[in-house]
Amino acid sequence: MAEIITMPRLSDTMTEGVVAKWLKQVGDQVEEGDILAEIETDKATMEFESFHEGTLLHIGIQEGETADVDSLLAVIGEKGEDFQALLESDNGSEKVPAKAEPKPEPVQEASAEPTEDASSEGADLPEGMEVITMPRLSDTMTEGTVAKWLKNIGDTVDEGDILAEIETDKATMEFESFHQGTLLYIGVEEGKTAEVDAVLAVIGEKGTDMSPYMDSLAQKPKVSEKAAEAKDSKPVAAPSSEQGKSSQAPVAVKSAPAAPAPVQVGANGRIVASPLARKMAAERNINLNQVSGSGEGGRIVKRDIENFTPGAAASSQMPFVPKGQESFEEVSNSQMRKVIARRLGESKFTAPHYYLNVEFDMDNAIAFRNQYNSVPDTKISFNDIVVKATALALKQHPQVNSQWFDDRIKKNHHVHIGVAVAVEDGLLVPVLKFADEQTLTQIGAQVKDFAGRARNKKLTPEEMEGSTFTISNLGMFGITDFTSIINQPNSAILSVGAIVQKPVVRNNEIVVGNTMKLTLACDHRTVDGATGAMFLQTLKEYIENPVTMLI
Repeated sequence: MAEIITMPRLSDTMTEGVVAKWLKQVGDQVEEGDILAEIETDKATMEFESFHEGTLLHIGIQEGETADVDSLLAVIGEKGEDFQALLESDNGSEKVPAKAEPKPEPVQEASAEPTEDASSEGADLPEGMEVITMPRLSDTMTEGTVAKWLKNIGDTVDEGDILAEIETDKATMEFESFHQGTLLYIGVEEGKTAEVDAVLAVIGEKGTDMSPYMDSLAQKPKVSEKAAEAKDSKPVAAPSSEQGKSSQAPVAVKSAPAAPAPVQVGANGRIVASPLARKMAAERNINLNQVSGSGEGGRIVKRDIENFTPGAAASSQMPFVPKGQESFEEVSNSQMRKVIARRLGESKFTAPHYYLNVEFDMDNAIAFRNQYNSVPDTKISFNDIVVKATALALKQHPQVNSQWFDDRIKKNHHVHIGVAVAVEDGLLVPVLKFADEQTLTQIGAQVKDFAGRARNKKLTPEEMEGSTFTISNLGMFGITDFTSIINQPNSAILSVGAIVQKPVVRNNEIVVGNTMKLTLACDHRTVDGATGAMFLQTLKEYIENPVTMLI
């Protein structure tokens, strides 16, 4: 499906941008992370990378032209896709600039007392001090989490220095400074979340006394409702000689020595690595937890991946604790973990779950996979076989492919299967659209691509929406059987265990066979027991005789 790409806001004061150069042309293939264009802001010319993949179908702003932030920049979709309706739709037309004229900023009426809006723009700060706000680093970003500060209070900042790593709704990105001076104030601590345009930091002259401005900065909108616990944190400012003599208690500054570590991680547990290093690691199936970073601040870069050898990886173990001594650590819940907890809790305690357990004979599936993979440049997994068989079975049992809503049951005639992927911060469920229409090879390639990009947090929200059924596979970890919580509003989820070799009875004889256990969790509001059982019978026919999936 075609996606509209809008003019990003690449700096805290940017209201419009100029396309300095297009690095992709109409008809070119675009991968996630590819640089689409060079955008000239009010402060610098920056590279703008794509968060989508597909073909560049349309360019809305030509080189040298200026357009407002949120104007239609480009359209990316499938090759040959008709996107004109998208441009003519209400949403699309709102983003297309009639002319690249800057939007007038809302003017506030003068009043005797300063307002929050006035203070948020730094009107109450002296000349030479710059307020840095939370940038909007993607076209759908409304808030960001500070994954890691790369500068500390009192550090000198030059233009182009990386101030912090900001976690958006799509990726963790480096945020560079457009000002130079000394970092005087940090408004959002590591691991905390704030809305776009919230006060992120203040840069000014070294030794500036920040105490007269602390109250006004603290009153500015800072932390979003989704991170309410951060409201209790006090703002941090650089100490000055005058503060030491003041009778008022100065704000405490916590400064921890920067001890080098084999793996550099942010407060939310995310590993600090360049986008290229993450991509290379995903392609080579390298766990970034095992890689030592040689870049600035322990950052993992390209050469670290190229020089990585599994044998040299340090094991991740519990730190040494003397006998008889209690020890623990506390890690702030990431935004992903909070959402997972909320949604799973809602599902488990609102949907009446019941479980159906089956065991399939996998001998034919093993022989089928071996023969299928004998074709050059072809490789499928048992999970791919399960996905394809499940999609075909759902077409015959639409009730299992349904969704529950308070006032209706939605029976889907299309099959979009979500495949659960374990990632560093929790669980992501990318969705294979129209899985029943895809070949086993297509399913295998897409699942592998989704899994790699999920671990690098490069999936788009659109790729994780719209599932009608979910599969969770823990067989690769040796788990033989387990139960899963339904991914609402779906009606069911399939848990897939490992293939186990064991004695089985065939033709009244005990022989060695290969079996696999599966558990179907159903929402009793939509799927009756008999309906779920018949679905598993159909699934059994496909998996135990996989050649029937090719007919």
